Amino acid sequence: MNTSRPRLLKQLTLTSLLAAALLTVPAIASDKDHDRAREALKAGQVMPLRTVLERLEREHPGQVLDIEIEEEHGRLIYEVKLLQDDGRLIKLELDAKTATVLSRKDRGQRD
Repeated sequence: MNTSRPRLLKQLTLTSLLAAALLTVPAIASDKDHDRAREALKAGQVMPLRTVLERLEREHPGQVLDIEIEEEHGRLIYEVKLLQDDGRLIKLELDAKTATVLSRKDRGQRD
C-alpha cells in the first residue's frame, strides 16, 4: 500500500479536524465541544494533534484509521488506530499532553 504524500497530508488534515471536533472530556458530544478542545490546547492539557500525527508518521508509519480522545484516570489520552503497510492493525494509547506511547496493541500478521 503506497500512499502519496499529498493524499496522506489530506487524510491527516481531515483526521485532525475530526479529532478536534471529537475532543471532549465527557463522552457525549455537545455544542461546546469545540470550545473545550480549544481550551484544553490553550491550557497545555493536550499537544496539538498535528504535532502528534507528525511524530506518529516518523515513529509508527501507517495509515491513520481513527483517533479518539478520552479521559482516563484524570489524564487525557489519544487513542490511535493505524494500518501498517504489512497489514497489521496497531492501536496506540498516547498521553495527549506529551505524545508518550502508553500502550501498544498489534493485530494481524506480517506478510
